[in-house]
Amino acid sequence: MGVSGPIRVVVAKPGLDGHDRGAKVIARALRDAGMEVIYTGLHQTPEQVVDTAIQEDADGIGLSILSGAHMSLCTRVLELLKERDAADIKVFCGGIIPPEDIVELKAMGVADIFTPGTPTTEVVAWVTANLRAAG
Repeated sequence: MGVSGPIRVVVAKPGLDGHDRGAKVIARALRDAGMEVIYTGLHQTPEQVVDTAIQEDADGIGLSILSGAHMSLCTRVLELLKERDAADIKVFCGGIIPPEDIVELKAMGVADIFTPGTPTTEVVAWVTANLRAAG
């Protein structure tokens, strides 16, 4: 994880979900708040997401998942981060995620979950407060 400069966030669309408007809105909001954002594009595997986060020295990974595969995708991303000695990279998610799954995801290690309708200012404030403080 980087120690100086702006907060670096990988915004990713893992799995087969092809709806990326929300991910792009969050990526732009984080960028406009002074963060460096690496957007991976659609249809990324958990391996690709984790590889990108490590290569880009990211402070966090924001996963956008609307496909219903949030449990398996988040589990795999967290496992890969641990396997690659990168568990210090915080993972947060956005998407259509049932309340009962939010509890389980947080227990697994997902730092926070943002559901549809969350203001971008709330996401920016959370990232600023919970990822490494900017340089």
